[in-house]
Amino acid sequence: MPEGHKCRRLHGHSYRVEVAIAGEVDLRTGLLIDYAAIGEAFAPLHAALDHRYLNEVDGLENPTSELLARWIWERLAPVLPLVAVRIHETCTSACLYRGD
Repeated sequence: MPEGHKCRRLHGHSYRVEVAIAGEVDLRTGLLIDYAAIGEAFAPLHAALDHRYLNEVDGLENPTSELLARWIWERLAPVLPLVAVRIHETCTSACLYRGD
C-alpha cells in the first residue's frame, strides 16, 4: 500500500468467502455437487486462515482481498469445478476472482 493509505497500517477484517461452481447436474441426485464436498475442500484453507496473521501465511505476504481470492482459487480449482471466488472484506466491499 502507498505511504499514507489507511490499509498500510496493521488492521483486521472478518472476511466472508463465497465459492461459485458450475457444471452438469446429476439427474439422479439433482445435484451438481454436495455442499459438504465444498466444505471438505475448503476446510484445510479455513484452518490455514482462521484467526491467523495473514501476512505470515505462505503466499499471502501482501494479503489484499484480490490476492486472497487468487490464493483460495489456486488451492480449490484442482478439486472443484470453480467459476469464481468472491471475498467480502466488509459488508460493502468485495472482489470477485474468476481465474487468470
